[in-house]
Amino acid sequence: MISYTSQELIELEESCGAHNYHPLPVVLERGSGVHLWDVCGKRYLDFLSAYSAVNQGHCHPEIVEVMVNQVRRLTLTSRAFYTERLSCYEQYVTRYFGYRRVLPMNTGVEAVETAIKLCRKWAYERRGVRDGDAVIVVCGGNFHGRTSSVVSFSSDLSAREHFGPYMPGFTVIPYNDISSLEEVLSSNRSVAGFLVEPIQGEAGVLVPDDGYLRSCRELCSRYGVLLIADEVQTGLGRTGRMLACDYEFVRPDILLLGKALSGGTYPVSAVLADDEVMGVLGPGQHGSTFGGNPVSAAVAMKSLEIIERDRLSENAFRLGELFRSGLRALCRESGVVLTVRGKGLMNALVVDNSSKEDLAWDICLKLADNGLLAKPTHTNIIRFSPPLIITEEQIRESLDIISTTIGCNF
Repeated sequence: MISYTSQELIELEESCGAHNYHPLPVVLERGSGVHLWDVCGKRYLDFLSAYSAVNQGHCHPEIVEVMVNQVRRLTLTSRAFYTERLSCYEQYVTRYFGYRRVLPMNTGVEAVETAIKLCRKWAYERRGVRDGDAVIVVCGGNFHGRTSSVVSFSSDLSAREHFGPYMPGFTVIPYNDISSLEEVLSSNRSVAGFLVEPIQGEAGVLVPDDGYLRSCRELCSRYGVLLIADEVQTGLGRTGRMLACDYEFVRPDILLLGKALSGGTYPVSAVLADDEVMGVLGPGQHGSTFGGNPVSAAVAMKSLEIIERDRLSENAFRLGELFRSGLRALCRESGVVLTVRGKGLMNALVVDNSSKEDLAWDICLKLADNGLLAKPTHTNIIRFSPPLIITEEQIRESLDIISTTIGCNF
């Protein structure tokens, strides 16, 4: 095997790969638990968790073992046949989250696309909305993926610009604005669903007001509209509850899961709903060659088992409180930190970039130099989302790194 330096590997990707990402200049080769190592052997605390896909930690040995064993036995048959693994997984995941049915997919955005199709078909066949008129309400600042349908209602210009024509049938309202939701639901009988992130992650970990999700649930029920919760990033323990919706005891009509559903080992997503909604789908109307394959089913069951058994939600809640407390102390002492926000181990630091536009990027570069990996968003926000297996000692270590980095260099 040819040996390359870090810089040579970066240049290889720059020359051979599409330029659709802007990575930190760190070349990683292995991970374990909360740590990552680069090709030079330097160790880092991972505070991105592949955007919350590795809640159980990198290369969790039990998940890897289940995956390897399944790969050796049966990987893919397509849904033309039943498989023992999928049947068991479907029973497991529906009981786990309290829904009647699951539609297994691969990626988070596939789950979102599935929910959009499902919601519209339900509106035509169960609500009596005229075919072609169904509207789905979404929030400004959303991030639900980057397919053609999803960028049609994105407010992120870099994801949307020059990818038209755009799909119609979406109405965008402000996030965390219950009066705007009520206005659109009361004035348009063609609204079929409301698609929302319980916490907006890509927007910079925007946490809505207490009671917002409960009010959304009540309004959707009142007007006969489906509440679709995109918990691809916020779900599976990340925010200190199994689902972020659990903070307000909200049960969505359609629940979307992904990322940590496989512990980061394999693309797995899920769409959960009851018979009233899922029952509108018949054979041939939607599907995926890889969705629900035996490997994905096996790793998803083990991943969920670990979250519950190891009380990762509880760990995220407790250590999230400690982490934010430390960040807020830094906020009081530092001249560049404006605010701290988050829930559980999904957090963000907002910096004052008035004197330097790319300050958050520079801070992340220095954090990497000091052994912690994080990534900025929207030029002045740094997200911190470590694996949920992190310990109190490692949280305190991370706070020392963040404090030293910002205090000494900015």
